[in-house]
Amino acid sequence: MPSYTLRNIKTKEETDVFCSYPELKELLELDSSLIQKLSTPKIIAGRSGAIKVPEGFKDLRKRIKSKSGEGNTINT
Repeated sequence: MPSYTLRNIKTKEETDVFCSYPELKELLELDSSLIQKLSTPKIIAGRSGAIKVPEGFKDLRKRIKSKSGEGNTINT
């Protein structure tokens, strides 16, 4: 669920709320002292770059392939 930052106008207190957009609108309508603080979306997309594997992983895959028998489909 998305995260929204709400600010209380009277107390100047800020809180983060996890709810759907319709729930946010309902919450803001129920309490007139709350406003939604403008912020950037907190979304993490994919990461760029290659995944680093530990040293010796390639050797481990070769050992697994050699012990797996005929007709295996393990790529080394």
